Amino acid sequence: MDSLIAAAARALAAGDALGALKRVSLRGDPPALALRGIAMAQLGEYPRARELLRRAARGFGAHEALARARCIVAEAEVALALRDFGGSPRALEAATATLEAHADSGNALHARLIAARRLLLLGRLEQAAQALARVDAHRLPPSPAVVAELIAAELALRSLSTGPARAALARAQEAAERARVPALLAEVAEARAALERPAARRLGAGGEQALRLDEVEALLASGALMVDACRHGLRAGDTWRPLARRPVLFALARALAEAWPRDVDREALIASAFRTRHPDESHRARLRVEIGRLRTLVAALARIEATARGFVLAPRGAREVAVLAPPIDGEQASLVALLSDGAAWSTSALAQALAASQRRVQRALAELEAAGRVRSIGRARARRWLAPPLAGFTTILLLPAALPPG
Repeated sequence: MDSLIAAAARALAAGDALGALKRVSLRGDPPALALRGIAMAQLGEYPRARELLRRAARGFGAHEALARARCIVAEAEVALALRDFGGSPRALEAATATLEAHADSGNALHARLIAARRLLLLGRLEQAAQALARVDAHRLPPSPAVVAELIAAELALRSLSTGPARAALARAQEAAERARVPALLAEVAEARAALERPAARRLGAGGEQALRLDEVEALLASGALMVDACRHGLRAGDTWRPLARRPVLFALARALAEAWPRDVDREALIASAFRTRHPDESHRARLRVEIGRLRTLVAALARIEATARGFVLAPRGAREVAVLAPPIDGEQASLVALLSDGAAWSTSALAQALAASQRRVQRALAELEAAGRVRSIGRARARRWLAPPLAGFTTILLLPAALPPG
């Protein structure tokens, strides 16, 4: 490695992309192309960075497997920044194996962290936790340690364990201060700020109350009967009744819970569940059928009693009743939550993260674009979607696989 390449590599490790480019910007040999690609990625020029890294990988010979593996890892990180999940993770796994075989433990650990972050963005929390478990965070240099602790913190937040999340963020802060990389310090600061923002709303007969993540955790631990509008289900302690595929039953449960301890008249229940303001006898008959189904589903948690004007929810065991609503309303809340990170997402990546069809995501994006809440850049397969960051609250409960069933 010549002196200019070594100096550029040191500059990149310190986060000085411009300093690295000053040394290698006019060179076209594979090592210089790779460093230029990493520098462009640090500056946010991801398409150009991907092109340079691919040219560098092609330029290395058959006997330079280690250098090619490093290019593949760098390109995988660029794909992560581009929210491009279309490629197979096998290339990254093969590159990781090559790095480990050549005793390049630093880049191998970095590759494992990229794989864990990819799984986290896709909402595959168990697989992300397994990938992170293969990394010994206590022996990492400062910069990779920050990334590892941020992944651990988000895993804890997604499962609503704010204590472990705060501890991981405190360790991330210490590592970021040792690394002295401004981008890492900013990322840790943003993650810590999310803990103090409202994450959900508690709805009830008394009005609306904003809740932070630790307050949501306390509400879950209280054993209250909770109608969870973030994950669409009913929860009481460790008992979970999913209703995501039964929207009529969920609408009835939410209407009864919001009115608790008062009852709800039949016309209001029909309007909320069947979306009609002019009920007839067929709607009333259907309401009786759906209430019967809801009674059976929640029998272990609560009773649904008939009153003179409608129905009332009566929880068992003197439990309180709460409705946990997302910080933003609408059927596209999870989509908006993903886009609120400020990154440019492709339609296919959004569909993968939400476990939905691309056609459904395209329709939702078209509605959001018409409402001025998102915008697109590029065309055809290069098209990406952006949304302004949502200030004032955190969207952690809306992200894929957040708050999994207990």
